[in-house]
Amino acid sequence: MRAPLVGASRSVDRERSGRQLRIISDVLVIASESTAKVWLRGGWAMDFFLGQVTRDHKDIDWFTWAEDAPVIRAALLGRGYQEVPGVPPDVGFDVAKDAMDVQFAWLASGSAGEVVVAGGPYAGEWWPEGMLDWEPGQIGSLRCPIISPLAQIEIKEMMPVWVPGFPRRQKDARDVARLRAALSGRSGA
Repeated sequence: MRAPLVGASRSVDRERSGRQLRIISDVLVIASESTAKVWLRGGWAMDFFLGQVTRDHKDIDWFTWAEDAPVIRAALLGRGYQEVPGVPPDVGFDVAKDAMDVQFAWLASGSAGEVVVAGGPYAGEWWPEGMLDWEPGQIGSLRCPIISPLAQIEIKEMMPVWVPGFPRRQKDARDVARLRAALSGRSGA
């Protein structure tokens, strides 16, 4: 199967992006078979919002509910993914397959129904409002739940503030500019 790299830049590693898109598809199958909910976050969420691969991605980042963690973990390990140690189990789960890193961060619901960090030192901290309410994104024929581009902007801009020591990265600034431009174009501004 040829990966749907609609509008991919010539500088994008098409083979790597194709493998990552196959993993995204695999995670979506796992989620649908288990009724777990997943949302892309990070650079792939941006690309699915924009409808094309805009740059190379180091990894694939997901959110899922902490209550779905055991099902997601078992299904991934059952499909040949290898656990990558280091992430505390109350925070998330990292795996790798075909030399591709896949990271899951667990979500929980707060007392008022807000989406919060499920565990670790930031447990109970709120994620941006409306983060999980955006329509699925799409690259080629592959549709995928994504976090809101507005939440994506907030996360990319605020992470160095929320997490002391987290660097400000040029790729985040470029991603924020792409997202703002696309959102501006949607509103006709």
